[in-house]
Amino acid sequence: MEKEVLEKYKKAGLICKECLDFGSGLIKPGAKILDLVEKIEERITKSGAGFAFPINVSINEVAAHDTADVNEERVFKEGDLVKLDIGVQVDGYIADSARTISLNSGKEEMIKTAERALFEALKVMIPGMHVFTVSEIIEETIRKSGFGPIINLTGHGLDQYKLHARIEFPNVKTGINYQMKDGDVFALEPFVTDGSGKVIETERTFIYMFLSDRPSRFPESRRILEIAEKDFHGLPFAKRWIIQKIPNLSPIKLNLILKQLVQSNSLYEYPALREIKNGFVAQAEHTVIVGDKPIITTI
Repeated sequence: MEKEVLEKYKKAGLICKECLDFGSGLIKPGAKILDLVEKIEERITKSGAGFAFPINVSINEVAAHDTADVNEERVFKEGDLVKLDIGVQVDGYIADSARTISLNSGKEEMIKTAERALFEALKVMIPGMHVFTVSEIIEETIRKSGFGPIINLTGHGLDQYKLHARIEFPNVKTGINYQMKDGDVFALEPFVTDGSGKVIETERTFIYMFLSDRPSRFPESRRILEIAEKDFHGLPFAKRWIIQKIPNLSPIKLNLILKQLVQSNSLYEYPALREIKNGFVAQAEHTVIVGDKPIITTI
């Protein structure tokens, strides 16, 4: 990996860690999810970095892809188990990290299990190691603690302006026999549950990503696609950000346009994901650069 690229990965990782520390301290009963997200976004922007994806704030049985909606009114409650997942990019080089915060949820051992599975996996992110071997380590660590992994959520490769690049990194042993190479970059993210171990889509979608520029019956569609492709660099974006870019666009009309753009395969949608049996979910995540001495950029 070129030195300049490595430094950008490291810078993104440092900013991501600082924002995760900052955001974690804001998660308290009664605090608004929208306030949390906006304060972290402001911090990322002031750092000179960009967003790799909308800040995910997923609570209790919701595992991933949840964030603040336009005019979001939800607040954190006593007993919540909160996953805070932040992505930062510097010239497209991404840091992706997450942690779980317990508001007296009683799920602290689940959090420790996710963290333990992550750090056991990070130890062996070296050239020549097979993906399936690392996935097996994650799964065994989780199951030995009496919990289950989420079988249909994975870690993923990272590349410039590509949040999900190259190889998936399952949290259970699979047949993926890819041998890691020096300089590969991955986001490892064990998801641990006391439920049945699978997530399904909810009806709530606040995150989208550009796919292609196709004709639309709405005149605002082209502007939205232009923003998605150029302003957000083809990375996932929040519905709320479109309102910020086009303030005279009503949320109702925006919903209609987004639905049509998804149907035409112009945009990809990321519905919030919940554990199928409503089990609680904990998550831990770091970004790592493969090497004889793996570089964890988000620590």
